[in-house]
Order: sequence, then structure tokens, then C-alpha cells
Amino acid sequence: MAKTNKLKIFNDPIYGFIGTPNEFIFNLIAHPYFQRLRRISQMGLSYLVYPGAHHTRFHHALGCMHLMRKAIDILRYKGVQITEAEENGLLCAILLHDIGHGPFSHALEHTLVPNYDHEQLSQIFMEQLNQEFQGQLDMALAIFNKQHPRTFLNQLVSGQLDMDRLDYLKRDSFYTGVTEGNISAERLISMLNVHKGELVVEEKGLYSVEKFLMARRFMYWQVYLHKTSLVAEQLLIKLVKRAKDLLGQGKEVPGSPTFLYFLRANSEMPFDEENLRQFSLLDDVDILAAIKLWQHHEDFILSKLSKMLLYRKLLKIKVKNKPFEGAKLESKKEWVKQRYPISAQEVDYFVFDGKISNQAYNAAQQNINILSKGGEVMDVAEASDHLNLVALSNEVIKYYACYPKKSV
Repeated sequence: MAKTNKLKIFNDPIYGFIGTPNEFIFNLIAHPYFQRLRRISQMGLSYLVYPGAHHTRFHHALGCMHLMRKAIDILRYKGVQITEAEENGLLCAILLHDIGHGPFSHALEHTLVPNYDHEQLSQIFMEQLNQEFQGQLDMALAIFNKQHPRTFLNQLVSGQLDMDRLDYLKRDSFYTGVTEGNISAERLISMLNVHKGELVVEEKGLYSVEKFLMARRFMYWQVYLHKTSLVAEQLLIKLVKRAKDLLGQGKEVPGSPTFLYFLRANSEMPFDEENLRQFSLLDDVDILAAIKLWQHHEDFILSKLSKMLLYRKLLKIKVKNKPFEGAKLESKKEWVKQRYPISAQEVDYFVFDGKISNQAYNAAQQNINILSKGGEVMDVAEASDHLNLVALSNEVIKYYACYPKKSV
């Protein structure tokens, strides 16, 4: 690929030196849309549980691009034909796959921009960049949208064993210190191949895939769905909801112009060019700065929730395998109504329930196929002698309830 004299080396704590392969990708990284990812937390509010989890979407995107370059080299070495245009498309697609994330990543998804998830927003960002760069992202968009005729290209960016998952498991494990989630991304990539146009894993990589799926299950229950992270993110959502409600009542709520733009926005608004421009200016800093101001607000709910998040005085949370009894939740609500200066309609800010789910491997959505030495292809759950892999295909649902501690 074309060389550039521009600065092109990033020192990554996971992989070491990561280079930018060409000037176009350097220009994408240098673009304000991408630089915003330096101010978007990769793991939301997980740092309240794991103090080291302060890495960003910027880290993750570069790591994914690095792994994609490794995967391309391995597949070419094994005789898979990948053109220079396809290579560039893959690298751009994986680099930009998370560019649509908003503040604190998944924590506020569907809250600030209700009708769009981060993948839809990523596509809108990519389309805008494609206009700016005169169609150089056409191939990347086709791959990102899973529309490229060569299926394995799409699977490398979005699949059960894509470069996104390989990087975030390894990276999040490193920054949280949860070693059980660590995987050998390089080993898995070295076992990749293409069979009849589909991405497969060679038979000798079976145990590495097993380890990957077990690590993914562990990281979801122990880290991504940790109950303290869960209650913190729910409080953040309710905090934004309260700010929106107060603004709707005509009350003054301080915040940056960009943050206030989305707090005042109609939930049915189309995501036009002006909304994209505003969203590209929004990051974690806007939210944290507002919460620091809101702790002194005259509204009890806004102030109380802000202090809970800022000083980690969170609600108590219990997690069970079956739904909570309504009578128990009602008793918690009565306790709160007697002690907090709030109405009966406002008690749901402090007492609420919900559910979470985890499915480490979804064979119905897309298989991880194992290629035997004899050329036979089978699903990893069938190829493995590890009985837990079948169980990992089942969705596990848990239920939670949150309410104030007596000292909060």
C-alpha cells in the first residue's frame, strides 16, 4: 500500500507499535470525528468497579485495525486472494466501526439519540466521511453493511469471531486486570482460513476458540454486566431523563451547548446533517462537567443522583435468577417516599427493576465454523468435546432490583 511521510506510529500497551498503513487512513485518524473517540470511554462507568478501565474507543479502534492487518497477512499467506482495494476497505471499516458511539459508549445508547443505535450512527458518520473523501469509503461501507459479495470480508468486521471482539476482550481484560478474560488474539488469527467464501477456523484452533467463548462469557458476567457498573449506568440514564424532564418544564439546567442541544431535542428527530455535527462535538467531558454542576441544582432528584455518581454512593442492587416480587419493591418505594421530598410518580428514579441477558455464542445468528483436516466443516459446538459450549449457546437471563441503602 502507498507510503506516507506523515507521523504513523502509535505505541499501544497491548500490541506494541501500531503503524498507519497509508496516508488516507492517517487522514481518517486525524479527522475530528475520529479524534473525538479519545474522549469516549470504552467501558462506560466500569472504572467505578475496575479503576484501570479508563481506556477509550480510540485505543480500541486502532487495536482492531492492527489485528485486521494481521488477519489479512495470514489469509494471503494461505493463498486467499485479497486485493489492495479490499484490504483498504477492511482496514477502514474496522477502524470506523465504532465511530458512532456517544458519551460513555453503551451506557447512554438510545438515551441521547433514542431512535438510533451506535451502528446506525457509525454508518451515518462513514457516509459523511465518504462524501468528504470523494468516495474512498465505498468499499468500507459495503463491508460494514455486510453487503460485500465476498462474505468472509464482512465476517472479519462483524461476526462471531471478528477483529472487534478479539480486540475488546484482550484490551478490556488488560485494563481491568481480569486475567480470566485474556485471549490469544494472535493465535486465533493464525488459525483463520476461508472455505467456500466463508471465514473458518482450522481444526487445530478449536481449543483457542473454546477459550475465546469461555472468556467472553466470563467477561460479560464479571465485567460488562457487573452489578455495580449496571446500577451506575442506570443512574446515569435516569439522571439524563430527569434533566430532560426539567428542561421540558421550563426550568433551567446548566450544561454545554452541545449537551443541552440533545437534552432539548425531540425524541423523534431525524438524524440530519446538523444533528450529526452536534453529535460529533459531544463526548464524556460534556456529561461529567454537567453532573458536577447538577450536584448543586435546586432540584432534589437531579442533585441527589449527581452526587451518587460523582462520589460513588450508589443504590443497592440485587441480582436474581427470577423476577422480584412486586410487594417487596412497593415496600422499598414506600420507604423512599417517606424519607425523600419527592412525589409518588418520582419514586421510580430511586427504586426500579429490570433484566439483563448474556449469550456467549449465538449459532442461530452466525456460526463459528471449524474446518477439519479432511475438509469437513462443522459448527464449533458440534466439533468440541467441551459440553459447556452447548450451554453457552443458550441465552441466560437474570433480574435485578435497585433501591437506596439506608445510609444513602
